[in-house]
Amino acid sequence: MQALIQIAWRGKGAAFVQKYSYCHDPLWVTSQFFASKPLFLLRSKVLAHLSRFCKTKRMGIVSNPLAVIVLAAGQGTRMKSNTPKVLHPMCGRPLLGHAIVAAEESGAAKQVVVIRHQRDRVAQMVQEFAPDAVIADQDEIPGTGRAVQCGLEELAKHVDELAGTVFVTSADVPLLTGQTLRELGEAHESTKNAVTVVTTVVEDPTGYGRIIREDGAVTKIVEHRDAKEDELAVKEINAGIYAFDAAFLAEVLPTLGTDNDQGEVYLTDTISAAIRRGRRCGAFILEDEWQAQGCNDRVQLSQLRAEMNRRILEEHMRSGVTVVDPTSTWIDVDVEIAPDVTIEPGCILEGTTFIDSYCQIGPHSTLRNVEVGEGSIMPYCFAYDTQVEAGTLLPAFQQLHDRI
Repeated sequence: MQALIQIAWRGKGAAFVQKYSYCHDPLWVTSQFFASKPLFLLRSKVLAHLSRFCKTKRMGIVSNPLAVIVLAAGQGTRMKSNTPKVLHPMCGRPLLGHAIVAAEESGAAKQVVVIRHQRDRVAQMVQEFAPDAVIADQDEIPGTGRAVQCGLEELAKHVDELAGTVFVTSADVPLLTGQTLRELGEAHESTKNAVTVVTTVVEDPTGYGRIIREDGAVTKIVEHRDAKEDELAVKEINAGIYAFDAAFLAEVLPTLGTDNDQGEVYLTDTISAAIRRGRRCGAFILEDEWQAQGCNDRVQLSQLRAEMNRRILEEHMRSGVTVVDPTSTWIDVDVEIAPDVTIEPGCILEGTTFIDSYCQIGPHSTLRNVEVGEGSIMPYCFAYDTQVEAGTLLPAFQQLHDRI
């Protein structure tokens, strides 16, 4: 729960939460933060998280997953970049940052990030973004199965027992939410599966692992390169997101081989391994296809960015913000906007920008880490790391840095 509060108030709230980190009553800490900020900061998504947590606690049905293992070891060669793929920015966070937030919001006790390519750069980002996350190094043995094994071995050093549910996700699936992981965990635990794989149905499954079923039951996952002609026709794909029984995972990973087209240890082989052991396997069908979409090149990055921005804008508009032209407006995920604010066309709002009620921003204004007081008007301006007092009428074509 403390992790939830840190997520909800990342940026301005982080120092506040740290101040009261000794307190074991997260609702009290949250109430103190609420009391210290304007009411418009009580975003509906935060209240929804708190409401859900309290309700499920009272009902005794909270899933308590052991950990989320985030795979972030790949090079991302198709990005054609000296920057690791997982560090490319999208809507105010690196791709890996979105994955870490989803992991934190899942309610798991531990977050494990498996890294290899440009290890130090990625590790620094993880430590800055999630200081409590466990960092695991993948060795020279390739494949997702080996990556998860390295993560699980490192996790074992930080917990008393490898027991419970372990999620596995990828660092390049930025639209995946903590809510989806929680629902996955509940479905996985209620059926007592050894492994539950997230699947989705797509029109073009090229490049994805196919879900093979017999009499409706998942029997194996076949990677695209290893698939036969009839298997290639299957449109239900592996989203690369899993829930495992931790003890089963620790038992089966060392037994996986590399007898496949790429000579890698496939995590997908855990499905057939479970069936051979007489264990249950299941599928969690994800209706929101975007949450399963990965980022392999800059074209896909732009598509994912556009979809996330569309969702951010829709959330603000449903919360009382007027966005005159959503097609030309870009807002980062951690920006906070009060009701009755108007965002004119061509605006870019970045970082931890806060905008109070009755403001008019734009047209064609860029704000980065800016606090804007109530009733201010800011046309055609570029402002960063500054505060704008309430009622400010800013002349057009201004650049702001110091407080006004």
